[in-house]
Order: sequence, then structure tokens, then C-alpha cells
Amino acid sequence: QVQLVESGGGLVQAGGSLRLSCAASGRTFSSYVMGWFRQVPGQEREFVAAIGRMGGIRYYADSLKGRFTISRDNAKNTVYLQMNDLKSEDTAIYYCAADAGVGWSTQADRYNYWGQGTQVTVSS
Repeated sequence: QVQLVESGGGLVQAGGSLRLSCAASGRTFSSYVMGWFRQVPGQEREFVAAIGRMGGIRYYADSLKGRFTISRDNAKNTVYLQMNDLKSEDTAIYYCAADAGVGWSTQADRYNYWGQGTQVTVSS
């Protein structure tokens, strides 16, 4: 089992940047595919990015390619989401998640563990 705690959210102006972090407990962090999702109240949770266990494979939602970068540091049990050129439509609660299964997925119901979320608000 793993516990996830996100940080780094906040209020930023359009065009600005934020770096989200997600710290994981436990000794088996490198055995999980890690993902970032986001959710606006009243809407479904949306896939943002995922990263393979060793960090060599990364996948992004098509609409976010070029602006968002996912990375991980297995020595620190942490996954990051660097968000640049933020837009008002990026406003959401951002969640990190861990997938213990084989392979990896962009589907939220595939992920076994979730953090509590961190609010990102982009003002225009």
C-alpha cells in the first residue's frame, strides 16, 4: 500500500508556471506507474500524464503536450508535474495516483491509490 500527498498548487496568472509534487510513502514506489489527473467540480476526472516505473516512458493527454512535463525521482519517492504557460482552462483539482497493475493506463479506474488533491487556479 502507498499513501500519496500532493503539494505545490495555488493561484497563478495565465501564462505562469507551477510545479506540483506528490510524495509517496512506502518502500516500493518504483513498482508503481504514477499518473496525474485533474477534475473540475461537476465533471469527470481527466487524465493529464503518466510515467513508467523507471521514468523512461511518459505519456500525456494530447491537449497538454508541450506545456506539461511529468517526472519522478524514485530515490525521493516523489513524482512531479511541471506546468508551463498555464491557461484558465487548467483550473482544477490535481490528483496524483499510483497504478500497481501490469502495464499502464490513462483510465482513472485503473489506478489503485490516490492523493487528496491540490487546487490549481489560473486567473486570466
